[in-house]
Amino acid sequence: MTQGDKSAYTDKQKRQAKHIEEGYEKKGVSEDEAKRRAWATENKISGGGKKSGSGKH
Repeated sequence: MTQGDKSAYTDKQKRQAKHIEEGYEKKGVSEDEAKRRAWATENKISGGGKKSGSGKH
């Protein structure tokens, strides 16, 4: 997966990141910075992309 590739994320994770991004934009953060912060926040919440089902919770 290349940097910036979001294919390893579930639809739910993508929706959450978009919602977070919109919240940052409402606070006056630039679009690029809002997107960066939103994905950083989503990664912190979910631990990153899809999990393999190897017993991780």
